[in-house]
Amino acid sequence: MKRVENLRSQMKIDGIEAFLITNPYNLRYLTGFTGTTGLALITLDNAYFITDFRYTEQAVAQCKGYQIEKNIGPILNKAGEIVESAAVKNLAFEESHLTFDKFVVLETLLEQELIPVSGMIEELREVKDADEIAITKQACQIADQAFEHILTYIKPGLTEIEVANELDFFMRSKGASGVSFTTIVASGLRSAMPHGVASDKVIEQGDFITIDFGCYYNGYVSDMTRTISLGEPSEKLKEIYQIVLGAQERVLEAAKPGMTGIELDAVARDYITEHGYGEAFGHSTGHGIGLEIHEGPNVSKVADKAFVPGNIITNEPGIYLPGIGGVRIEDDMLITENGMERLTHSPKELIIL
Repeated sequence: MKRVENLRSQMKIDGIEAFLITNPYNLRYLTGFTGTTGLALITLDNAYFITDFRYTEQAVAQCKGYQIEKNIGPILNKAGEIVESAAVKNLAFEESHLTFDKFVVLETLLEQELIPVSGMIEELREVKDADEIAITKQACQIADQAFEHILTYIKPGLTEIEVANELDFFMRSKGASGVSFTTIVASGLRSAMPHGVASDKVIEQGDFITIDFGCYYNGYVSDMTRTISLGEPSEKLKEIYQIVLGAQERVLEAAKPGMTGIELDAVARDYITEHGYGEAFGHSTGHGIGLEIHEGPNVSKVADKAFVPGNIITNEPGIYLPGIGGVRIEDDMLITENGMERLTHSPKELIIL
């Protein structure tokens, strides 16, 4: 229940007496519940998990430290009953997740002050504990194994979607519950598309191929990108590959606690700009990962939060040249007390198949 106690500490600071949790990622983080129907109600003294008869047995097994409450009618009505019996003065809710019609239901049910809250639990999630780090490392290991496998699979004549499917199926065979996001396989001129989701384009000899993929393992994600060449690439593509690699390695060397996302982003961005390709690097250098593929903290031109030990972030600079091709190289890394630990270990020197 340490995560609940951390939330209660913040609730006390903000004068919140009860908190209704409805975001499924935050529910999993605070309760361990992996079902699809339920909500949590946390007061300064008690923690309740509400679900219907389909999930009560699962909730008993997963939601340790919670009082399990079964709702017969609407789930918010049951939450309202508990709030009234708890004799609290106010109730916080997740304003970015609770729909307006459900807010109206709460407003009708309760006399207590309703307090909209955004980001409180998400900020707690940014600092991973030992269990979360271990799970994420396993998710990264599966991605590394998948990349090693796909190098033996890719050949001229395959479509991008065939390569993506092979990656996805392989990661599941290694224990992944699913993919972190729709796998990107962008070959040839399509490699200049940062989010070139796999298409029916046929991969040809001479193509640069950018592969961005990851998996879910026990609720946590991995996220890795490698760019490879099927046959000898052009000198221009070799040039931008080395520049992106140089930028990416410099971020790994620089990352440490106390550094802001702005400062770390500048390490990659300034290097690429110095080599004449600043305008071809249009996205941020990285983002946090965890229960979601995109969460805080970020590595961008506007991310002024300082990193702390326990943050897990991506490092993914890129250069994209329409009509020529593109390169992105991405690792996941853990911010440690003294710097960073790289969690993805696949080779990054240009691989020519």
